[in-house]
Amino acid sequence: MTKHVAVLMGGFSSERDVSLASGKASSRALREAGYQVTEVDVTRDVAATLSQLRPDVAFNALHGPYGEDGCIQGVLEVLEIPYTHSGVLASALAMNKVKAKAVMKAAGVPVAEQRIVSRAEAARQHAMKPPYVLKPIAEGSSFGVLIVPSNAAHPPQELFRSDWHFGEELMAERFIPGRELTCAVMGDVALGIIDIVTIGQDFYDYDAKYRPGGSRHILPANIPARIYEAVQAHALTAHKALGCRGVSRADFRYDDSDTGGHQIICLEVNTQPGMTETSLVPEIAAHAGHDFPELVRWMVEDASCGR
Repeated sequence: MTKHVAVLMGGFSSERDVSLASGKASSRALREAGYQVTEVDVTRDVAATLSQLRPDVAFNALHGPYGEDGCIQGVLEVLEIPYTHSGVLASALAMNKVKAKAVMKAAGVPVAEQRIVSRAEAARQHAMKPPYVLKPIAEGSSFGVLIVPSNAAHPPQELFRSDWHFGEELMAERFIPGRELTCAVMGDVALGIIDIVTIGQDFYDYDAKYRPGGSRHILPANIPARIYEAVQAHALTAHKALGCRGVSRADFRYDDSDTGGHQIICLEVNTQPGMTETSLVPEIAAHAGHDFPELVRWMVEDASCGR
């Protein structure tokens, strides 16, 4: 009997458009893989929608708050619908950058120095000696991320904006120069590593991620073998320490400068990575021999409750 898969997409976070792209692409691949697919644009009555639909599996293609932070996972647990990706606790934990970094650090994964500041405090004076990065504690796709360069005379003026909607508590994190690396984990295996080269952007922000030509991906990353193996080991350790399931993606900075000491720093773990044909995780999986339909098939067959 053909499995019925409900692809959860859209939602009402700042990453709605990204999620719709992930959901549409995943739906196409799932149909190609032989599943019956229903696309569900998630609203606040999603529990009623799923109760009526009663799919065999929910494929979670949501990104950001409510889809990535344990909320939708909790709904699916209550409805007893098996679902993809990580469970309630791991999703909530990984989404909170501060708590996730504490867990990763305790597990031996290198992370950057940080402190928590209010938006008002961060707007009045430098949260730490520049250069540093200001990040919302629980957002994705680099929404609200601000880079403060070493020559900045004052904090970012964006913090004074009345339409700021990325929270009143921010994480100030030491800026790590160097290369942007990302590593996918599939089950209990760390796959390949991409070296992300941004084009026309200071860092891997929303435009670099999603604008055509915004970045170039080097796969496999052209880095020393010992660094490659260390990044894979850290990605798998972080995945396990946070309790992730299914697919995740860990992002790193690698300082390969003469004065950087080949330092590797883990920035975060993404439990709901982008899922279009050209997204990072599908690209890494394809390099490992898992084309997109095979990847989503693996995720559906891996789905469960109690994750």
